[in-house]
Amino acid sequence: MRLTILGCSGSIPGPNAAASGYLVEAEGFLLGLELGNGTLAQLQAVTDPFDLDALVLTHLHPDHCADVSALTVLRRYHPAPPYPARPRLLPLYAPHDAPVRLANAYAPNETERAMTDLTDVYEFHPLRAEAFRIGPFDIVAAEVYHPTPAYGLRISYGGRILAFTGDSAPCPALNELADGVDLLLAEASWTDSAERPAGVHLSGKQAGELARDAGVGRLLLTHIAPWTDAGAVLAEASAAFPGAEVVKQGAVYDV
Repeated sequence: MRLTILGCSGSIPGPNAAASGYLVEAEGFLLGLELGNGTLAQLQAVTDPFDLDALVLTHLHPDHCADVSALTVLRRYHPAPPYPARPRLLPLYAPHDAPVRLANAYAPNETERAMTDLTDVYEFHPLRAEAFRIGPFDIVAAEVYHPTPAYGLRISYGGRILAFTGDSAPCPALNELADGVDLLLAEASWTDSAERPAGVHLSGKQAGELARDAGVGRLLLTHIAPWTDAGAVLAEASAAFPGAEVVKQGAVYDV
C-alpha cells in the first residue's frame, strides 16, 4: 500500500495547508480518505480526480468533507469527462446521513436545497461498524468517540495493515483498530491538558500511548491545528513512542 498526504491541517486549513485528505493506493486502485477544505487542489496536483476509484469520509465535519462540493462540480460539469472508460458514479462511503448533509452543503439556497440530489454523481454506501471490501482493500470500520457519528478504519492489503483513527478521543475502538498494525495514522490535534474538552480529539501524548500499547510498527501524526505547536505534539508522542513522525502535505509513505 502507498499512502499520500493531500492535507493534514486539523479543524481548519492553515497557511498553504489543506485540511484532512489522504490517498491509499494498491494494484492501481486509488482510494480517497477524507476530502476536507483545500484537498481537491492538492489532489489535482498529484492525479486526475477522475482517477479516484472510491472515497471514504469518516465523518461529516467540514475539515473532512468540504471539498466534496467542489468534486461534485468537477464530476457533474467537466466538459470532457473520461466516460465511459470509468464509471460515472463514484462510490462514496460515509455516515448514513451523508446524501442529505452533502446535498445541503452543495445547494446555494433553500429552493435548490429542496431539489438537490447528488445520486447522479455518487453511489452512496452507509458506513457501519463492520468489515467490508473496497477494490483490493479489506476494511474494518469502527465507531469512535467524537461529537458527531465518526469512524476509524483498519485497512488491509497484501499482509500489511494501515489504521486511521479519524477524529476521536481515546476509546476502546481505537485500541482494537490499531492493534499490531504496520502503520498508524493518528490525529493529534493538541498537546495534553486537563483543560482540553473531553470526547473530541487525541493529544500527542494520547496518540503516542495508543501506538505503544497497540504495538504498532510506525506512528504518523496528523490533523494538528494551525494554532497548535506541532513540535510539542511530536515531543509528547515521542516520549511514549520513539520514532513518531508528523506527516507533511504531499509526502508519500509506503505501508
